[in-house]
Amino acid sequence: MKTPLYLNPKQPVRKRVQDLISRLTLEEKIFQMVHNAPAIPRLDIPEYDWWNECLHGVGRAGLATVFPQSIGLASTWDVPLMHRIATAISDEARAKHHEALRRDDRSRYTGLTFWSPNINIFRDPRWGRGQETFGEDPYLTARLGVAFVRGLQGDHRRYLKLVATPKHFAVHSGPEHRRHSFDARVSLHDLYETYLPAFKACVQEGGAVSVMGAYNRTNGEACCASPTLLEKILRLEWGFGGMNGQEGYVVSDCGAIRDIYANHRIVETAAEAAALAVKAGCDLNCGETYPALLQAVRQGLIDEATIDLSLERLFTARFRLGMFDPPESVPYAHIPYAVNNCAEHRQLALQAGRESIILLKNDGLLPLSLEAGNIKTIAVIGPNAADERVLLGNYNGTPWRTATILDGVRERAYPHAEVLYARGCEVLGAARAGFDEALELARRSDLIILALGLSQLMEGEEGQEEGVQPGQASLGDRNSLDLPGVQEELLKELYATGKPIVLVLLNGSALAVNWADENLPAILEAWYPGQAGGIAVAEVLFGDYNPAGRLPVTFYRTAEDLPPFDDYNMAGRTYRYFDGEPLYPFGFGLSYTRFSYSNLHFRHTWSASGRRLNLQLQVQNIGEREGDEVVQVYVQHANPRWAGPLWQLAGFTRLRLSVGEVQRLSFTLSQEQLSQVDDQGQLVFIPGEIRLAVGGQSPGWESAGQLLYQSLWLS
Repeated sequence: MKTPLYLNPKQPVRKRVQDLISRLTLEEKIFQMVHNAPAIPRLDIPEYDWWNECLHGVGRAGLATVFPQSIGLASTWDVPLMHRIATAISDEARAKHHEALRRDDRSRYTGLTFWSPNINIFRDPRWGRGQETFGEDPYLTARLGVAFVRGLQGDHRRYLKLVATPKHFAVHSGPEHRRHSFDARVSLHDLYETYLPAFKACVQEGGAVSVMGAYNRTNGEACCASPTLLEKILRLEWGFGGMNGQEGYVVSDCGAIRDIYANHRIVETAAEAAALAVKAGCDLNCGETYPALLQAVRQGLIDEATIDLSLERLFTARFRLGMFDPPESVPYAHIPYAVNNCAEHRQLALQAGRESIILLKNDGLLPLSLEAGNIKTIAVIGPNAADERVLLGNYNGTPWRTATILDGVRERAYPHAEVLYARGCEVLGAARAGFDEALELARRSDLIILALGLSQLMEGEEGQEEGVQPGQASLGDRNSLDLPGVQEELLKELYATGKPIVLVLLNGSALAVNWADENLPAILEAWYPGQAGGIAVAEVLFGDYNPAGRLPVTFYRTAEDLPPFDDYNMAGRTYRYFDGEPLYPFGFGLSYTRFSYSNLHFRHTWSASGRRLNLQLQVQNIGEREGDEVVQVYVQHANPRWAGPLWQLAGFTRLRLSVGEVQRLSFTLSQEQLSQVDDQGQLVFIPGEIRLAVGGQSPGWESAGQLLYQSLWLS
């Protein structure tokens, strides 16, 4: 029997795809456009579930390395590390997939199409899903997002390792409880300056094969059926899918097509909603609405040729993943299952945990010294001190082993100091039943390590049930930025004992710890630090690792400093537009050593691709410890024609310097980075004065380090 063309690996992918589609009935085509696509036995097409997750490790699929939650990964400001992490994740994903095939398991979370990364802009700290993002800045998010996408998809000339899916396109960041019906109204200026750049970079530079639409509407159009977003911007302006539009597909968020008629009420029926979405460019439905396309065709709402185009995009991805080729010809099919949470990946998770930790305050208490003999007893207290779940965030896998804050401190303190533990209180609630035990242990100790913050109960996706007790669900968004429940009461009573306190925060979004900042000698931000988080925190506390994480978000003093949560205008939000005094600014983080900056020089050049500004400077470690520094470059237009950012991140790098070491650095800023966004969303270069700030933090809050400033005229 002659082998069908679509099963011949020697034929071009496009011909194979077209041959396969030509053999399908209309009903078969339509059911291949839902996330749980059924098998077609007569053509040897197996069932396939497109749904998989890997925000910070392969999620919901058993044993996997669990890296710090995405907001923690962003705090590393380490692009090469991000690529290494994504490569490790894709190794584990491929190994899991092929092991599942050997068991004939084709269930959800065994496929190769991953709905990650989340590159929405974390514009408001009250949003419960901000923990899944890379922070509030478009440039930082873009650079990390591109590295993540490339690490997932691999670099083979023929085969994709995985499919990466940047989400949620676009203008999506809460409120969670209204996401199925909310209309995010946004100006073209904010759309192109803030909400779109990371998506554009992941598509054009990262080569993302898929994009996921958002639940909400944007300027009246449902995001998963938006001609503006999916056709005009994504495909026409950015070239997503290539010249013929067949190399990239769009997937809806789960249930978002149903929202079009049931909640947004843009149309009245499922058939109308499905037709509207597919014609706008949404090729795959996570949900159960696209079967109504059969009715839509019969009603003349959509033609079969439009459905065929979506099928081409979907099957092109499956063919490029090697799903219809012999396993021996697909290099990624030979990654052994033993790679899951292997020693190398566990070490990488520890390194990511180390690099993600931010030292927010230190009056000299840190690093702790056990060898001096003045710390004999340590009290580890707090609801987040010994909770394994709080390490993992959401959309997580199952680690082989976790290390809580208590585990890490006990391991590092032995045999020099005794470590006592009390929970003290819950993350949320008014119960003080554990106060007495905590205070008793505190009085018996020389030092208190207090682990407070948030959990998945306090922040998360609407209705999220992972990371919480059975029978519970996440509250989604927050109303306040303060420590929840009685945590601050516990903090103040422990402070009254007179014992020194190191506050360790575990959370996925900014906290207004104003009282702690005024009264405590040391504060660490650990986020949800992954499987090795407790070891990483202990290494920082005891000086085995010199912290260098930087905030990817602004820590405000109160939610009252912010505009209304559902206002998507960027005015008054993030370091780029906030003109108040933050508690801790974007880009901030302390070290156990000191750095100096000098010899800043500029060279302005022109080329076929436009203007370029080359910056060179010198950085030296002038302290007494080896350490990392995160060098940051910011741009400001002295006389902006349009209401742009106060400052804009335009470059950064993380580097390690030994004591006394000097490194010479170079940054190149493109014409795009030197331009302004007009009221129509267009980039325009306007000759005039620009200001630059270079240093280890963002400009405008300079008590922590040195910044170099320079003004120059660009013509």
